[in-house]
Amino acid sequence: MTLERARETERAELYDLLREQISHALKSKADPLQRLQLTCDLLLDGISQCQWAGYYIADPLGAPMLLLGPSAGPATEHTRIAFGQGICGQAASTLKAYVIDDVSSESNYLSCSPEVRSEIVVPIFSMGVFVGELDLDSYHTGGFEDSERTLLQWLAVIVSEDARMVRESMRTAGASP
Repeated sequence: MTLERARETERAELYDLLREQISHALKSKADPLQRLQLTCDLLLDGISQCQWAGYYIADPLGAPMLLLGPSAGPATEHTRIAFGQGICGQAASTLKAYVIDDVSSESNYLSCSPEVRSEIVVPIFSMGVFVGELDLDSYHTGGFEDSERTLLQWLAVIVSEDARMVRESMRTAGASP
């Protein structure tokens, strides 16, 4: 077995365990906002190359804007991101996932920290409607691969109803989470 194959196998086993932990956490009696926070905490703890994990929720009043939701890791100044702005805004406007190996090569990157080197963003849909996205940052160039994309795409489906409910509660309250 090659070193690369061994690394892939180890990652797959770790992410299987992380999926189990997330599934268990989502069965808790916590409200949707707390469940999203739990997943951020588990992602940050469970993915060694992840230094920030968070949700951006699509503006519930329909403006082309993302609002920072639950997150784990260092605080970010990017609490509101316009569609099309940065990698998160690009994902929101194209409704596509992005894995960015080197954020310094992206002309539209919004720097959350000078230490961030790579990023992955996966949109979340509920009943066919874009409700938000998952965003992970790494201090390592090439920090995310297909295994992380697969994990986050799985999670985006699993948390879609929670993200929808958080967005709906924001609409009702007229405020961010």
